[in-house]
Amino acid sequence: MKLGRPGLWIGLASAAAVLYVVIGHLGRKSPGEVTAVHARVGDLNRGESCSACHGGLFLSMSDACLECHKTIDAQIAAGNGLHGVIGNKAMLCALCHSEHHGAGFAIVNRQSFAAAGVPDPAEFDHNMIRFPMDGRHIELACNECHLQVNIEILPEGATRYIGLDQECTTCHGDVHEGRYAALSCVQCHGQRAWAELESRGHEDYLQLIGGHSNMECRSCHANEPYTLEALGENRAPAARMCVDCHANSHAEGFVDGVALQVSRPTGAACDVCHRAEHTTWNDRQLGEMTVEQHESSGFSLTDPHHEVGCADCHDLNHEDFKARYPARAADDCAACHEDPHGGQFGEGSFKSGACVACHGTLYFEPHIFSVEMHAETSLPLIGSHIETDCNACHEAAPIEGSPRVFHGTPVKCAGCHPDPHEGFFEQFAPETSASTYGRCADCHLATDFRDIPPEAFDHGPWTGFPLVAAHAQEECEACHPRTPEPDRFGRTFGRVSDRFGVYEGCDTCHIDPHKNDFDKPGMPRTFKGKTGCERCHGESSFRTFPNGFDHKRWTGFALVGQHKKVDCADCHTPLREPDEAGRTWARAKGGHCSDCHQDSHAGQFEVKGLTDCRSCHRPAAAAFTDLSFRHDLDSSFQLGEAHTPLACSACHLPVRENGKDFIRYRPMGGRCADCHGEDENPFRRGAKEEKR
Repeated sequence: MKLGRPGLWIGLASAAAVLYVVIGHLGRKSPGEVTAVHARVGDLNRGESCSACHGGLFLSMSDACLECHKTIDAQIAAGNGLHGVIGNKAMLCALCHSEHHGAGFAIVNRQSFAAAGVPDPAEFDHNMIRFPMDGRHIELACNECHLQVNIEILPEGATRYIGLDQECTTCHGDVHEGRYAALSCVQCHGQRAWAELESRGHEDYLQLIGGHSNMECRSCHANEPYTLEALGENRAPAARMCVDCHANSHAEGFVDGVALQVSRPTGAACDVCHRAEHTTWNDRQLGEMTVEQHESSGFSLTDPHHEVGCADCHDLNHEDFKARYPARAADDCAACHEDPHGGQFGEGSFKSGACVACHGTLYFEPHIFSVEMHAETSLPLIGSHIETDCNACHEAAPIEGSPRVFHGTPVKCAGCHPDPHEGFFEQFAPETSASTYGRCADCHLATDFRDIPPEAFDHGPWTGFPLVAAHAQEECEACHPRTPEPDRFGRTFGRVSDRFGVYEGCDTCHIDPHKNDFDKPGMPRTFKGKTGCERCHGESSFRTFPNGFDHKRWTGFALVGQHKKVDCADCHTPLREPDEAGRTWARAKGGHCSDCHQDSHAGQFEVKGLTDCRSCHRPAAAAFTDLSFRHDLDSSFQLGEAHTPLACSACHLPVRENGKDFIRYRPMGGRCADCHGEDENPFRRGAKEEKR
C-alpha cells in the first residue's frame, strides 16, 4: 500500500468525520425524563439510549416501538383491535403516545383516544373494534372488564385495554361444560340475560313464530343428529322438513299429491295450507280446500259427491283434527251410509275392499261377486263347491230385518258334512297338522270324498301304525276289507277292527309262532325301546333281526366257544312246509349237551338221568378237549407229587362194556393196590423187583 497517495488520505479523513458525527449524535442527552414504565425497561437505559426508541441506522421509531410491543404489532397485522382498525395512524406511534414528560406522565390519555377518533374514552363505541355491546354490557364500567384501566403505572407485563377475548367464556363460566364448543354463545344468548334465548340465524332454517315461538330448544334438538351437542361439534345435518317432526294426519298420498301440484318436495308442502304464523294445525285461517287438493286426499268430488257441501261431511267446528277431517275413502260407503250387512265385512279379506268390491257403483243388486273373488275368502270354491247354490251356505236372515249371514259361515268340512270316521282321527290330532278346512281336507279333495291322493294320507301319524317294509307292500284291502253295502255315511272301506279286533300289537293280526315263550315271566318286556315282536323282528321280514338276537337273553343258552361257529340251521332244522304257526324253522332239540351230542363216556357221569358235561368241559373253550376239570378238587383222589406228572391215559384206560368202547373214569379204585397190585414182602429190598 502506498500511503502517499492523496485519495487514500481523503477517504480516511471522510470516514473519521462521519464517525465523529455519529458518535456525537449517539451521545446526546435526553430532552426530558421518560415515563416510569419505560424507564424500568433495561434496554432503554433509563431513557438515555435514544436509538432504543427512535431507531438506529436501519430502524424507524415505529419499528422500534413495535419491536417491544408485539401485541400491538399483531393487531395491526391482523386488522383487529383499536390499532388494527384506525388504519395508517397506527404506525405513527408518537401521534397518540408522547414521551419525555416525566415519570408520572400517562402515555395513554384522552388525547390518545381523541387522536384515534374517540373524543371521550368513557363513551367508547365497541362497535369500532367489531365487538357490539348492548344490554347488560352497556351498564358495566370500563374497569369491570379492563381491570388495569385506572392504574397509573402498570405492573410489568400488564396491559390496560388489550389482551381480552371477545369469547363469552373468557369472562363467564361455561355452564354447558364444552358440549357446544363449536357454537358461539351469541348464537343462542343475547346480552340482556342468559335466560333470554335469541336464536340468531334460526330464521334461515325455521322462523320461530306461531306455534314454534314458545318452544324449548330441546323440544326439537333432543335426538341425533340434531342435538345441541351435535351442533356444538360443528356437524351440519341435513335440513329437516315438516314431516320429520310432525306426524302426517292426512290420508296416505294426500301430502304427495299436494306437493306435486305446487312442485314442492314431499314433506315440505305443508305450508301450502299451514302457515308458520299459525298456532295450531286446525287454525281457522286454513280456508277451503280446492277441488284438486281434495282429489289428492283420495276422495274425488265427482258424481255423486260433486254437489255435497263441505259441512255435510266435515264438522268444521270440531277441534279434533281426525274428527274434523276423518279421511274417508271414496269407496268407503259405510262411512256415511248404513251397512246392510251389519258389519260382517268389517274384518277379513274384504275389509279394505268396501262395498264396491262386491256391488256396482250404480246399483246394489245383482252383486258382482264371482267365483274368483270367492277365492279371496277363507273358502275358495273348487270342485263340487262351484256347483253349489249360494243360498245353500248363506241362508236368508233367520230373523226378519237382520242381515243375511256371510261372515262366520263354516269353512271346515265338518261344519257341513258328517264325519264318516266317527272321530277316530281326533285321538291323533296333536301329531297331525290340520288344514284351514279341517282334518278332512288333509286327505280328501273337494271334488269327491273318494279322491284321496296317495301322498295325502300318511298311515303312521293318522292311525298310529306306520306302513313300512312288508306292510307297505300290502294292498289296503288286506286289512280294510270292502263291505258289500255302503254304511250310513256311504262308506264301503272296512275298518281293521271289523276283521282283527282292537289292535294290541303284532299278535292282533299274526299268530305267535313262539307260543308265548318270549313273554313268560323273566323275559324283558321292552328291549331297545321296542315291545312285542319288534323286540327281535323287523317289519321287512320275520327272518330279519334288526336289533340282533341275544341267544342267551332270550333262550338261556349262550352261544360261546364252538357253538359260536355253528349255523342256526344245525340246531333249528329248516322245515319243508311251514307249521301251523307259520314257522319254517324247527325248534331246537333241547338245552342240554346230551340233547344234541352223544355221550362218549357211556353214562359214567350221569346223575338222575342227566349228564352235565359242563362239569369238566368249558362251553366257551376253543376245543372240546380244553377241560376245566381239577383232579384234586373235583374228584375224591388227590394226585400228589407222584401222580401229577402222569398222563391221564396212564390211569384211565380204554374198556369195552355192553358193546361200547369208552375210557374208564368211574368207578375207579382209590387204593394203591388197585393200580400197583399186592406185595408179599413189601419191607424186603428188591422184593418188588423180584416180583416183577
